[in-house]
Amino acid sequence: MGLPEERVRSGSGSRGQEEAGAGGRARSWSPPPEVSRSAHVPSLQRYRELHRRSVEEPREFWGDIAKEFYWKTPCPGPFLREGNEPGETTQITYHQLLVQVCQFSNVLRKQGIQKGDRVAIYMPMIPELVVAMLACARIGALHSIVFAGFSSESLCERILDSSCSLLITTDAFYRGEKLVNLKELADEALQKCQEKGFPVRCCIVVKHLGRAELGMGDSTSQSPPIKRSCPDVQISWNQGIDLWWHELMQEAGDECEPEWCDAEDPLFILYTSGSTGKPKGVVHTVGGYMLYVATTFKYVFDFHAEDVFWCTADIGWITGHSYVTYGPLANGATSVLFEGIPTYPDVNRLWSIVDKYKVTKFYTAPTAIRLLMKFGDEPVTKHSRASLQVLGTVGEPINPEAWLWYHRVVGAQRCPIVDTFWQTETGGHMLTPLPGATPMKPGSATFPFFGVAPAILNESGEELEGEAEGYLVFKQPWPGIMRTVYGNHERFETTYFKKFPGYYVTGDGCQRDQDGYYWITGRIDDMLNVSGHLLSTAEVESALVEHEAVAEAAVVGHPHPVKGECLYCFVTLCDGHTFSPKLTEELKKQIREKIGPIATPDYIQNAPGLPKTRSGKIMRRVLRKIAQNDHDLGDMSTVADPSVISHLFSHRCLTIQ
Repeated sequence: MGLPEERVRSGSGSRGQEEAGAGGRARSWSPPPEVSRSAHVPSLQRYRELHRRSVEEPREFWGDIAKEFYWKTPCPGPFLREGNEPGETTQITYHQLLVQVCQFSNVLRKQGIQKGDRVAIYMPMIPELVVAMLACARIGALHSIVFAGFSSESLCERILDSSCSLLITTDAFYRGEKLVNLKELADEALQKCQEKGFPVRCCIVVKHLGRAELGMGDSTSQSPPIKRSCPDVQISWNQGIDLWWHELMQEAGDECEPEWCDAEDPLFILYTSGSTGKPKGVVHTVGGYMLYVATTFKYVFDFHAEDVFWCTADIGWITGHSYVTYGPLANGATSVLFEGIPTYPDVNRLWSIVDKYKVTKFYTAPTAIRLLMKFGDEPVTKHSRASLQVLGTVGEPINPEAWLWYHRVVGAQRCPIVDTFWQTETGGHMLTPLPGATPMKPGSATFPFFGVAPAILNESGEELEGEAEGYLVFKQPWPGIMRTVYGNHERFETTYFKKFPGYYVTGDGCQRDQDGYYWITGRIDDMLNVSGHLLSTAEVESALVEHEAVAEAAVVGHPHPVKGECLYCFVTLCDGHTFSPKLTEELKKQIREKIGPIATPDYIQNAPGLPKTRSGKIMRRVLRKIAQNDHDLGDMSTVADPSVISHLFSHRCLTIQ
C-alpha cells in the first residue's frame, strides 16, 4: 500500500492539469497547507501510522475511536432545509428534532410497532423522513427506506421481502417541475401486497403539499407547521388503513425512553440490486455501522464544529443514510437537507445554496458534476463559493476531466477532493483520500480508510503485489460491514465470500499503480452503474420479457456523457410482433413501472437473435462490443452462430431513443 514520498509531486498549475487530463497518472495534487494545518490527520505519515494500527490492532483502535463520539453538550441546528422551490427554507435544531423523534416514536409504539419489527418508509427529502427513520431506531424497529423514485412494484417487493407491518409515505411532492403523486403509488403497492396475501395494517401519510382534498371523507385538520408554496393535490383515502401524520403527532407525548439495543442488533434494511434480479436486503447493525459512519464522516470530510456540511444524495440510497442522517448527527454537525434537483429552477441552484448557507464541505455525484459542466463555468463562477473547503464525490469513479473541472472551477484550485469508493454493503467509505494528508490523483480513490485491508486478486484467487489489475477484495472485516442479507444468510455468504473464500468480494475491478494508488475500473458482474445508482441487468431483463411481445432480452451498459453509463437493451420478439417506436415506448414504460424511472433504457435494439455459446449462454461481452460499435471481439471460438453478430452490428442503434 506504500506511497514512496519521492514519487509524490504537487501542483495546481495549468500544465499539471493538462497532464492529468491527458490520462497521465503520475501527477498528483498535495493537500493545501491551510487544510493540513488544522486537519485531524495532517500528514501522509500520520495517516500511515493510524492505518497500520487500525489493521494490526483493530479492537484497541476502534475502542479508542468510539470514545470520541460521546457528548452531552448542546449542538447547533442539524438541518437547514432547502425545499424544491427557492425560498422554501426551514431550520430545525437538535432539540426540536429530538422532540419530534420522541413524538413519532410514541406514535409507532401506539400503532403496535416493537423492537425488531420492520417499517417501510417511502418519502421524498423532507424533515419527516429523518424523523421517521430516527424514531424507528429509537424504539429498536428496523426501517426499510425505499427511494421515492422507485415504482409501486419495487415498493411492494421490498415490503413483502422484509414483512413490513407499517408504511410511512407522503401525499405528493415536486421534483423540479414534475409532480409525483406518491400516495397513489403507495396505494398501488399496498394493493399488490394485499393480492399477494400480505395486508399492511397501517399507512401513515405526511401532508406535504398543503391542504389535500380526500377521495373518501374530508379532513378538517390544520396543515403541518412547515409552509410549502405548492398547489393542492387530490389523493385517495383508505379508511381503516390511512392515518394523517400531523394528527397522530398532535396526540403524542414528547418524551420517549429509547429501547436499549445490543451493538449487534439490526438497525435497518436497505435494498440493493442483485445479479439474480431480486434485490438484496442489506442489514446493518447498531454499533458497527454507527461507529463506522461517524468515524468516516469526521475524518474523510475533516469535520469541525464550525462546518456546514451538504451531501446532495437522497436518503433513499445508502449515501443518504450514512452522510445525510447518521454520520452528520453522530458528529453534531450542521447540515443541509435538499429536496430539489441541481437544474431547477436553473443551473445555478447548487452554488446559490452553497453561498446561502456558507457550506464548507460539499459531497455530490460525478453525474451531477458532468451534468453541470455542460453549462460552462459562468453559472458557478458568478457565485462566491468562498466558504468551500473540501469537495467530495460518491457513487462511481469520477473521470479525470470532471475531477479537474470540479477542482479548478467549483473549488477554485484550493479545495481538496475526496473521491470516495464504498458500497451499500460496506456502510461507509472504504477507499478515499483524507483532505489534509493524501496527495490526490484525478480519478483515483487513493488509499484504504482505517480498518480496511484491500487486495487485488487474479481469476485464480492469487493475491497480486505491486502494480496490478484484477478483482478488488478486502482481507479483514471492518465495523461497518453488512451482517447478512435479510432472511437469506446463505445468499450473503454466496454473494460476497464464495468466489474467493477468505475475502470479501466487492464485485468491482481495480488497478493499483506504482505509487500504491487504487483506481476502480468498474463492475465485473452483471451490474450497471447508472448515475451512481447500481442496477441489475437481470432485473431489467425480467421487466422486458414480461411484455407479451418480448421472447428474450439482454441488457448491457453503454458509456454516457452525463450518467457515466446507460442501459442498452437487446430484445428478441415473439412471432407475430413487430418492432416499432410504439413498442419501444411500451417497453420503456414497463421498466419505469416495474423498477423506476432511473432504469429507463437509452437504447433498445431489435435482436432477431442473440450471440450465444454452444451451451446456450448469452455472450454479454460481445453485446457490449456491439453496443459500442467495437469490432475487436476477441476469442469467438465458442459462439454458436457468428451471423447473429454481423446482423446486430449492422442494425445497432445510432442515436439515443
